[in-house]
Amino acid sequence: MGEWGFLSNLLEKVQSHSTVIGKVWMTVLFVFRIMVLGAGAEKVWGDEQSKMVCNTKQPGCKNVCYDQAFPISHIRLWVMQIIFVSTPTLIYLGHVIHIVHKEDKLRERLQNEAGRQGLKMPKYTDDKGKVHIRGSLLGSYMTSLVFKIILEVAFIVGQYYVYGFVFVPRIECEGEPCPFKVECFMSRPTEKTIFIIFMLAVSCVSLLLTVVEIFYLLCRNCKKRPNYSGAQQMITMSGYSAGKM
Repeated sequence: MGEWGFLSNLLEKVQSHSTVIGKVWMTVLFVFRIMVLGAGAEKVWGDEQSKMVCNTKQPGCKNVCYDQAFPISHIRLWVMQIIFVSTPTLIYLGHVIHIVHKEDKLRERLQNEAGRQGLKMPKYTDDKGKVHIRGSLLGSYMTSLVFKIILEVAFIVGQYYVYGFVFVPRIECEGEPCPFKVECFMSRPTEKTIFIIFMLAVSCVSLLLTVVEIFYLLCRNCKKRPNYSGAQQMITMSGYSAGKM
């Protein structure tokens, strides 16, 4: 699990700048994808090529059959999926760090130049350092969610076309250097199928959470706009009434 440490530390920083649903998505990623992959799946797969049994001893034939059946191992595919799906979130984190740095400098200017007019007020962070997802930050967050959906779906579809969702115990292959149509047999197919279905289910849960988060942000943003417009109207009306008096 040590190789996941750097990615985990970065994603933990995003949690404080995410919605409640985003925090749940992050928990699913850590517990049900990274931890399960590191603790269980790698031991189940291991070195598959050495455990594969073929009905020929022709040198090099086993290598060719394995390469035809598994252009990329399931473990490496899932590792790539986790890294690619996490990348939009890390890009959003970079935007947040940039915004926080800018607004910290703005607060310093406000303190040093107290009473001076024309300085902008911090828009995305408060005095406690809490980040509010709105404006360009909301656009960045929504964009990261859209890309997460695209990447998640792409990996699920890619896995289906490369392997399917059931681990096949018997593999048939032919071609040089195999002398004839060779049959090879893989170890522990049922256990591997269970892991494949589990990882697929977790991917679908993560995908669903991302879609729900998009709708949550849209609904929350739509609710805030009427209140803001109403407040602006009240200020305008009160100013108009004061002017008449």
